[in-house]
Amino acid sequence: MLVGNKADLRHLRAVSPEDAAAFAERHGTFSMETSALDATNVERAFAEVLRQIYHVVSRNALDIGDDPAAPPRGKTIDVSAAKDEVSPVNAGGCCSSA
Repeated sequence: MLVGNKADLRHLRAVSPEDAAAFAERHGTFSMETSALDATNVERAFAEVLRQIYHVVSRNALDIGDDPAAPPRGKTIDVSAAKDEVSPVNAGGCCSSA
């Protein structure tokens, strides 16, 4: 996400909105102008960042389903160790002298 701040200072603009949009599109994102002075698009920019993060995380969670090393969906995995798998150090506790 490309964010141009100080949108309220249009007379000092160094990059046109069209150039910013073209740059963002070339890099697979989008652009938005904000102004902290008058709060223009500030909340919208944060909301969009959160929306994009949610989208990426959701997409990655779905991609895990294609991983053969991923745990099976809907199945319970028991991670507790069996008694014979506990090493003597762990069995005696951290402070035992035996």
